[in-house]
Amino acid sequence: MITTLFSALNETLYMVFLSTLFSAVGGFGLALPLILTGPHGLRPNAGIYTALDAAVNLLRSFPFMILMIALIPFTRLVAGVAYGSTATVVPLTIAAIPFMARLVEGSLLEVDPGVVEAARAFGASDSQIICRVMVKEALPSIILNLAVLAITLLGYSAMAGAIGGGGLGALAYNEGYIRFRADIMFCAVTVLIVVVQCLQSGGNYLYKKLR
Repeated sequence: MITTLFSALNETLYMVFLSTLFSAVGGFGLALPLILTGPHGLRPNAGIYTALDAAVNLLRSFPFMILMIALIPFTRLVAGVAYGSTATVVPLTIAAIPFMARLVEGSLLEVDPGVVEAARAFGASDSQIICRVMVKEALPSIILNLAVLAITLLGYSAMAGAIGGGGLGALAYNEGYIRFRADIMFCAVTVLIVVVQCLQSGGNYLYKKLR
């Protein structure tokens, strides 16, 4: 049982790590044009912002289980398989990118406008303001949001286990629920709780250090 539990944990950590990495990069890339073209952005553009805002809201409105099933053909095309831990990274990433974009957007919007105006007055370009001022000022908040993202993806990965996603979710569902093994269910849930606590504690620690 211990071997099976560790194997499932490794699969879960593999899915969460890769999807967090990919969605963080994608979410940050999506947040930048939202910040640039927003009502209070460096280059306001109502048309572009409205389109991006609608796209983000649309993607966030899909329940993850439905999104995962709908993406099976695309997942098979990208990952070569439709089920398993590697395949699950694809829908996890797509589901989390708009979520991360909103988190990063919120963190960047919290930066003091006076700091941005001061940088602009000194002749800083848009890229310099974003990278050297806004991101630097918002970095502690972004790091804390990364922990939130990872915890959210951990929950998604557990749900994915019910439909062939692998990991602790699959172990809890297939061995614990289907076969009425309460001990396995309890162990899987306990491990998930420990992982969540570790992720949140790590995020809080880095936030305090960076502050």
